[in-house]
Amino acid sequence: MDRKSWIAITLSVAGLFAWQWYVSKYYKPQLAKANAVTASATPAPTATPAVNSTPAPTPPSEATIAARAESLSNENAEFTFNSGTGGIEQVVLRMHKGENESHVSLNRSRSMPIGGLGFNPGEVLGGFEMATDPAKGEATFSSKQSGGLEITKRFAVPMGANKEKPYAIALDVTFKNPGTAPLQVPEFFIGTGGAAPLHVNDLPMYTRFDWGHGGSMTNIDVNWFSASSVPLIGIPIHGLRPLYEETKPDIEWVAVTSQYFCTIITPKDATQSHSVWSMRFDAPKLNETPNFGIQGGLKSKGFTLAAGEVVTRSFEIYAGPKELPLLRKLGATQDKVMNFGMFGFVSEFLLWSMNGLHVLLGNYAASIIALTILIKSVLWPVQNKATKEMRKMAALSPKMTEMREKHKDNPQKLNEETMKLYKEYGVNPFSGCLPMLIQIPIFFGFYAMLGTAIELRNSSFFWVVDLSQPDTITHLLGFPINILPLLMAGTMVWQMIITPKTGDAMQQRIFYFMPIIFLVFCYNYASGLALYWTTQNLFSIVQLYFTRNQPLPTLEKKSIVAKREAQLAKKKSKKPPTS
Repeated sequence: MDRKSWIAITLSVAGLFAWQWYVSKYYKPQLAKANAVTASATPAPTATPAVNSTPAPTPPSEATIAARAESLSNENAEFTFNSGTGGIEQVVLRMHKGENESHVSLNRSRSMPIGGLGFNPGEVLGGFEMATDPAKGEATFSSKQSGGLEITKRFAVPMGANKEKPYAIALDVTFKNPGTAPLQVPEFFIGTGGAAPLHVNDLPMYTRFDWGHGGSMTNIDVNWFSASSVPLIGIPIHGLRPLYEETKPDIEWVAVTSQYFCTIITPKDATQSHSVWSMRFDAPKLNETPNFGIQGGLKSKGFTLAAGEVVTRSFEIYAGPKELPLLRKLGATQDKVMNFGMFGFVSEFLLWSMNGLHVLLGNYAASIIALTILIKSVLWPVQNKATKEMRKMAALSPKMTEMREKHKDNPQKLNEETMKLYKEYGVNPFSGCLPMLIQIPIFFGFYAMLGTAIELRNSSFFWVVDLSQPDTITHLLGFPINILPLLMAGTMVWQMIITPKTGDAMQQRIFYFMPIIFLVFCYNYASGLALYWTTQNLFSIVQLYFTRNQPLPTLEKKSIVAKREAQLAKKKSKKPPTS
């Protein structure tokens, strides 16, 4: 390679490592700033008379009603309700293990409840009277405001062996005007509770606030609230953002998500929902590392209650794992919280295939290996053709070297003669890249799928404790030693060594660079991704050993080949027909 090429590659590698440094610095949980807004259970604005301007009365003080907690359970989850905040203070998922073998808890240690009702972002109405009916799986909250408005909230959790929607809770919020004068109920929100990273290696970019409208999804991650500046230079872009708010008609759902779990609020009537908000909060530390979570709410339109009128707004709450089949049963576009990206159709197919193989093999690592072998087997003809073309390029290499020497002072002429040579011998210089181009969507499909699909959590494989996490075996000077990404890079280098060298210098430079790119991409990612790429590298190496022992192709100009084919066709046409 020439000097310019080495400089370009060096700068690219430096850029990759600079990006990793930037991600580790700015996408890492940080200490909250002093002016960050936190959620609290506070008295809410009371419904005011719609006709006169009498000062708004205040709700009963929370001190007059002692807060208490009660739980309702099914075989999948335990839902803990709290009268002090009028909602679900915690959801314990019995089918999923977290740190220290304890069950995963959603909304743990949050003052903002799931399904809490409020009138201002970050504040929920408290002081409810609570009654539970374990037989029916219902929790009812009631509050009578001093202005006369009566608010009732009824939660119904799925009971028994509800396999269709085991994590879906129905919520009805009823407003009643028992008086003789109309009351104006201001716009109110239903809170999502909070989501935060559950594992020290969970990526903060997966801690997001998502919301659906018009069949599409909009989202921000927890770093949206951080002050931002130009990387390495330090020029400020914007300061700390305490609140995210957006207004759109007909909002279909809102959600807070961590890497593998989510809480989704879906209104039964989307036409009544017109706004969303989100805030960041200090979450419990992970291994003494400061941690940020995200919370939010869905706002519904205000309305006027006539004397004696009762209005009910209904919602569905999903608090559970990111399992695609369960999310699709929610009815709208809630499955978009999987956030599969531009290769979503590839991710979905790979997830479906992996789960299907898991039914047969009983192990997700074995399923990934089997799926990889199946994919590579299907692509075997493409890889074979590409290898043959690369061998033809290798056979053409002496002529290319001679031509470079002849036209070394005239790059334009060299380029023209090179293309002419390719055309003359029927060689495609880019054919060797075709298998890689096909693999890229599959790689990014796996990348997106393994980043959010919950199936790999706590799945082991030899030394790998959890396929959804890096396979760190130790630390060296504070740096994690992850075996599978190193094996992946090693097999890529091995594959490069035995791959026929083409005469195209640029293509060779790209191949030299690929192991570094993939090592950086995969090093601190789910080890299942490195397992996939290592398996496909080994398969390609075996395939290359099969083809490399074949004799080198004989190079002939296309004109000669065409002439021979014409002569052969002529001879066949002159043959007398057999009786």
